[in-house]
Amino acid sequence: MTGTRDAGARALSAEHARTLMGWGAGAARAGLPGPVRERAALVLADDLGAMAAAAGEPAVARLRAVLARSSGPPEATVFAPGAGRLDRASAASANGLAAAWCELDEGYRGVPCHAGAYVLPALLAEAEAGDATVARVLAGLAVAYEITVRCARAFPFATMSVHPHAAYATIGAAAGVALARGFEAGLLLDAVSGAASMAFAGPYGHAIEGALVRNAWTSAGAWIGLRAADWAEAGIAGLPETFHDVFADALGTGCEPAALTRGLGTEWAIAGGYHKVFACCQYAHAAIEASLELRRRQGDGAPDAIAEIVVETHPRGLTLTTVEPATVLAAKFSMPHAVAAAAVTGTGGQPAFGEDALRDPAIAALRRRVRLEALPGIGPPPRDRPSRVTWRMRDGTSATALCESARGGADQPFDTATMLDKLGDTTRGFPRMAAVLGAIVRGGGDDTPWRACVAEMTGGGKR
Repeated sequence: MTGTRDAGARALSAEHARTLMGWGAGAARAGLPGPVRERAALVLADDLGAMAAAAGEPAVARLRAVLARSSGPPEATVFAPGAGRLDRASAASANGLAAAWCELDEGYRGVPCHAGAYVLPALLAEAEAGDATVARVLAGLAVAYEITVRCARAFPFATMSVHPHAAYATIGAAAGVALARGFEAGLLLDAVSGAASMAFAGPYGHAIEGALVRNAWTSAGAWIGLRAADWAEAGIAGLPETFHDVFADALGTGCEPAALTRGLGTEWAIAGGYHKVFACCQYAHAAIEASLELRRRQGDGAPDAIAEIVVETHPRGLTLTTVEPATVLAAKFSMPHAVAAAAVTGTGGQPAFGEDALRDPAIAALRRRVRLEALPGIGPPPRDRPSRVTWRMRDGTSATALCESARGGADQPFDTATMLDKLGDTTRGFPRMAAVLGAIVRGGGDDTPWRACVAEMTGGGKR
């Protein structure tokens, strides 16, 4: 059955999809505007750091071992110390699992979408295997990011039912690989439409409940994206109408075909992304900032005297309801854990969401004293994800802090020094990685083969 719920919208979606892919193939060859290149370099560095940060996670390491058992000849690097290289599809799958594991990858504010984590695992494997330059990597990232975000804008979910990692990861990966291979518009459309037909309905609630398969959706998306490019070269493709058929018809999303091309070439989605210093779902970041402000005001000992924490927050923050998270992933999607851990530990970084914090009796006790309420008067973006946190103390006093917009977005971006400090922390397992990526962020190395950069970052002389 073909999707014909709205034949006019279906035809318009196909028309705009052709235009988008035609633009994408040309834009990747033409080179990026300076500010777009700068943003792409930051996303590259930040998301590669997020992959490296997850290297020591036990499940991530176990998957590397499983993939190594069946890997073909080594083509691309797995970004974990001592992991070496696998065939490009296996490397992309391994790095795809790591990309969002620690919740330190960047994301896009306009619609739920972590396009960098969808694009980069497959793109970097393809670029290393195919000996692409840094410039081609950055162009492929920025343009594939654009394609991915525009699909998410054009086919929005009315409620948080399907997780964006499941819905859009195949699209980002296929676009990145196709652009790295230099596909013309028709072949790019074939690859991305084929990948879109393999989007999957991963439930958003799996993240809140801590099902670790949620972290595998970017891994599977990377593998599918690579194969979709292979299939396109073999003449196996989707249709220009596939995007409408999958999202509007099969998954019941909205349909705004013009969003695929509106402002194309003048507005770049990658400029609207955000970066994280807190290792959890971005919907909790404003509440963490407010909690840390209260801790600064009230003192380190204040959490012991808290009778109740009231978090007034935006609608998406109200979905993060888990009080007893079963896994570290569930903790990263738990508003009660986020504010309790910030209060007790004084940080929203990885230590607030690791196994030790998850099992900390003081944090657990405080989680049970958190109450979530709707915050009235939510503003327009970027003030659409605010939180007001109130500590009600055992002595009858209270203290309140409001954060209207968490840092890290386009309205309050972290400066380059902050981002490079974060990179130094996330890439400690690779002593040269921060320096190599920092040079790219500062504008250097465009003509350098990506393979050479990887070798320098990872000690590749021993490969």
